[in-house]
Amino acid sequence: MGWPVAESVVITGMGVVCPIGVGLDEVWSAIQSRRSGVRRIEDVYQAGWITPYGGTVEGFEAKKFVKPRKSLKVMADEIQWAFAAGEQAWAHAGLSEEGEGGAGQVDPERVGVVCGAGLLYCDMEEMERSYKACVGEAGGFDFQKWGKAGLGDLFPLWMLKYLPNMAACHIGIRRDARGPTNSIAHGDTSALLAMGEAADMIRRGVADVMITGGSSRRLHMTDPMWSAGAEFWKTGQDPATACRPFDARRTGPVCGEGAAMLVLESRRHAQRRGAKPIAEVLSVADRADRSLLQGEFTGECIEHAITAALAQADVDAEAIGFVNAHGMGDPAADICEAKAIRTTLDDTPVTAPKSFIGNLGAAGGAVEIVMGLLAAQHGQTLPTLNYEQPDPACPVSVTTQAQPLGSPLFAAINFNTTGQAAAAVLAAETA
Repeated sequence: MGWPVAESVVITGMGVVCPIGVGLDEVWSAIQSRRSGVRRIEDVYQAGWITPYGGTVEGFEAKKFVKPRKSLKVMADEIQWAFAAGEQAWAHAGLSEEGEGGAGQVDPERVGVVCGAGLLYCDMEEMERSYKACVGEAGGFDFQKWGKAGLGDLFPLWMLKYLPNMAACHIGIRRDARGPTNSIAHGDTSALLAMGEAADMIRRGVADVMITGGSSRRLHMTDPMWSAGAEFWKTGQDPATACRPFDARRTGPVCGEGAAMLVLESRRHAQRRGAKPIAEVLSVADRADRSLLQGEFTGECIEHAITAALAQADVDAEAIGFVNAHGMGDPAADICEAKAIRTTLDDTPVTAPKSFIGNLGAAGGAVEIVMGLLAAQHGQTLPTLNYEQPDPACPVSVTTQAQPLGSPLFAAINFNTTGQAAAAVLAAETA
């Protein structure tokens, strides 16, 4: 059965800030030239950190995008990237600025924002003075001093820089979006879940336009100390070849950072203003399993999410042209994902965008969809880097080179190894 509501939801604009570029042109150029965004991080390298590389955002100039500029004072990097991606997507969709010739093009009461968000960690340099102010006579941290001495050295609006919901707030304020606004923080599934909620808002008739996507940073040095993120950091790798999804010699995930935003509209709204759709969002489904309770990731949630997404989209597995896999290069998780894809989608070509950018966390799903749609717009599938030695335990057909697009339909998958997965089915409109 398909969706009970006939309203078609389409993507009309995209924006991106990620390790392989700022903007669609830079990202597509990197894909064409097979250029990895995983590189050595010099200050981390000089500090002797266990893994001095990752998918870093380079060449980003916030002042080109953020308005008003004074807002930068209360924007962490992740919020700046999300804001910039939102500006790009709005312009790419052909939506006008307030007061331009397209006045009345969008009813602000029917515009909303839903963003996937990761944890926003404070730069340690910002806490230096507060920490030093609380050092006791014995040399250790004196918690009794924090209220009077420590807090006094913090920027008064410090917290506003690091609230995960602020990306959606700033984008909504910028676009006078008075409709549904939300933030979703569910790890690596966040961006797909945000897109699913945004599409549902349009299908339910409560919005005409939704800005959605995700922003996150897995490279912050606080992450491995606060949330056991050290499991993602590996040693002894060439940065550009470190992320090897499904390859027999994969050694583990590579961390990254970035953001991507999409403009979703009802097809009728897009047609009314003469906008050309990039793709239709046919479905987004999420499922969970007992992996966390069992203490081992099983991948059942991936299989169930794919099955549900196909059913909601009312398409058969044979109709899917390619799969944007989660493919993070984890020795165990890749096996679970590969088996789930084989069970549900058989021999459908599989691409792994993380081979270009690393694992961006909450932003990953949105950036990966942008990459997949860019390839589809050029009539091809997305290539995969660093896949050289097939692993018999990963029974999927990984595409190392771009292939002609056999079908405009493609699936996107993201999951958390605690047992949550999201899958989407999109139909690229290439004509």
